[in-house]
Amino acid sequence: MYDPKNPPSPASAYRGRFAPSPTGPLHAGSLVAALGSWLDAKKNGGKWLLRIEDIDGPRCIPGADLDIMRQLLACGLQWDEEVTWQSERQDRYKTALEVLNQHKHLYSCACSRQTIANALAVQGIETPRNQEMIYPGTCHPTQIQINALTTEKVAWRLALPKDLIIEFEDKRLGTQKQNLNQAVGDFVLRRNDGLFTYQLAVVVDDAEQNITHIVRGEDLLSNTARQIYLQTLLGYNRPHYLHLALVLDQDGEKLSKQTLATQINTQDSKSALVELQKAASHLGLRGLPSRKDLSIAEWLLAATHAWGNQRIEEK
Repeated sequence: MYDPKNPPSPASAYRGRFAPSPTGPLHAGSLVAALGSWLDAKKNGGKWLLRIEDIDGPRCIPGADLDIMRQLLACGLQWDEEVTWQSERQDRYKTALEVLNQHKHLYSCACSRQTIANALAVQGIETPRNQEMIYPGTCHPTQIQINALTTEKVAWRLALPKDLIIEFEDKRLGTQKQNLNQAVGDFVLRRNDGLFTYQLAVVVDDAEQNITHIVRGEDLLSNTARQIYLQTLLGYNRPHYLHLALVLDQDGEKLSKQTLATQINTQDSKSALVELQKAASHLGLRGLPSRKDLSIAEWLLAATHAWGNQRIEEK
């Protein structure tokens, strides 16, 4: 079981990744994550992988994955190994789910969102907008059994031990601590429509690709404790984490496809370089070259040298 004083260590060779969901082209916020993860990998002499996280098929837009790849290449952000798609890795997630089931960590749940909301309301708990509902444990059995992972319309949840507190270090934000029982409760690994969740898929993918360093947006910080706990249960190494400050819109909301963020302009190298410079500014990189005849390759080299020598800004 998880021991916060003796967490597993990642392999020594640096392997990073950028893992966008193909729900639309890259916008300014996603370019910040891509550039930050690329720079961290290159500064540390490591490899940078591209993974298309299309596990939630109904939300994906046909062709968006290719658009993202074209945008990254236009910005000079070349990946070092073959691109992977989560939709092609269902068997890996199924195997991991079976392992958890065999160790009596899972139970089936027939609760709808409305059922959960009603149960929380009875307890006087209101869930703020855009925040995940804390599962109240309605379907949690008194004793976990090994059950057949059938395809019937039920979700499969991870049963958490009581008072499960996960602690980890973030390179930018310092020591982080989360009580999983209070923050999320028993969380879903396979939905009632049969789709595997992001939490399970990303943990399996990172482990199988030997990812040692995860650089991503701060919006994913709240997922990290869940993923660390899953890593522990499945016997995986724990990566290092760096969560970057988010790009916000004029209303102070996270810049995203849901808030109608416009895609970055990569129609030519000059436009792409401007987008990279804006992303670097958000990341706190200062004093980078800006002459008119500057190539993207030259700029990326300078940005790589600058990365890590300056404080990653709090925004």
